[in-house]
Amino acid sequence: MATAPSYAEQQQMMDREKNLMENLMDFSFRRMVTPRMLQMLYGLHLLLGFSVAIWFVFKAFQSSTSDGLLTVILGIAALFLWVVYCRIVVELLAVIFRAGESIINSQN
Repeated sequence: MATAPSYAEQQQMMDREKNLMENLMDFSFRRMVTPRMLQMLYGLHLLLGFSVAIWFVFKAFQSSTSDGLLTVILGIAALFLWVVYCRIVVELLAVIFRAGESIINSQN
């Protein structure tokens, strides 16, 4: 006796059939795009934080050498906190989506 495919299996089948643009234009919201984009969003935010830190260091060195050195030290600490913050937020999003998928799977 064949069983109905699980939610995860249905999602994989739909992945094969649709590309990202089609998923973004799905106004019925049957496909979740965000869980697949979490790695990209994490990397983008890390790159943004690194760019901002570098920009602050260059601006501080234009002011004076001591400001630049202080900004390098503070920038490293701030960048570390930024990475921790981004990681926590992305993991929280991943947990929320996994919990939602688990709820959907338990209802089937």
